Amino acid sequence: MTDPDLDQAYTQLAQALTRVGEAQAPLFLSALCLSLISRQAEAAPVLALIEQAERAVRA
Repeated sequence: MTDPDLDQAYTQLAQALTRVGEAQAPLFLSALCLSLISRQAEAAPVLALIEQAERAVRA
């Protein structure tokens, strides 16, 4: 993914979160994550990304 693609995706994610609102944000993010996870061929990369994200928010 190019930097402009990443920026576009992040911007669309931020806008979608704003549209669904704070109360629905956890449900939206869960649905999005499940959709993205289901596209992976193996669990290992997904599990590594989950651990990475958890470390990032705990730091």
